[in-house]
Amino acid sequence: VSDVVLEPYNATLSVHQLVENTDETFCIDNEALYDICFRTLKLTNPNYGDLNHLVSMTMSGVTTCLRFPGQLNADLRKLAVNMVPFPRLHFFIPGFAPLFARGAAAYRAVTVGELTQQVFDAKNMMAACDPRHGRYLTVAVMFRGIMSMREVDNQMFNVQDKNSSYFVEWIPNNVKTAVCDIPPRGLKMSATFIGNSTAIQEIFKRISEQFTAMFRRKAFLHWYTGEGMDEMEFTEAESNMNDLVSEYQQYQDATVEDEGEYDEGDSHEYQNQIEAEY
Repeated sequence: VSDVVLEPYNATLSVHQLVENTDETFCIDNEALYDICFRTLKLTNPNYGDLNHLVSMTMSGVTTCLRFPGQLNADLRKLAVNMVPFPRLHFFIPGFAPLFARGAAAYRAVTVGELTQQVFDAKNMMAACDPRHGRYLTVAVMFRGIMSMREVDNQMFNVQDKNSSYFVEWIPNNVKTAVCDIPPRGLKMSATFIGNSTAIQEIFKRISEQFTAMFRRKAFLHWYTGEGMDEMEFTEAESNMNDLVSEYQQYQDATVEDEGEYDEGDSHEYQNQIEAEY
């Protein structure tokens, strides 16, 4: 959702750089933020202040362990180590809970169970893609407030147990939790979600289609070439974006059996080679 007609160009050129030059990228888009404002917060006419509030709550949740004490802390380095199984696949879907209409806040008792349920809900994601259309490679959840570590662990186990098909089985223990004792202002407890899901490719596909439609006709290209850019840079960026989508799809389809068959095939070949030698 953007009133800038050059958005597909800008987004594709940005992703081209982000793939190579960043360690962690948190993908937040206006479409998802507007959906949350309309459907969950029940705002009839959300402004940029409302959108920015959602972004600030989410990103302050990500960095909360750097700033406040807690039972189980996680800094950005620890997050990167646990969240990025392959260097290029570092595009995360953030989310936040609790989210409800302003008038309802006084009537809602927030529990660890409800927070967990909300953060894994597609409606609370800040990127316009549905995690149910992909699989989670890794997940991190930062809880804030006074709560039991045991309850947090139990809730995380239950989520993985009930939704095991949405998590890749070839990365064991792929859900990380952190607990910070200090809740956000005005709340007793909250949770911030970070998911590395193959469903993020939906966003890249959407941008890529819009990019291709414009680039094929060389639409608005003169704005960029006039500033010293080259057409080849656009072709490279498009190719890199398509490669990224293919990589996400490859790991979405990968299974433990694939790995096993490959190893088995290798061992048979090796065995035959030994027999031939003797």
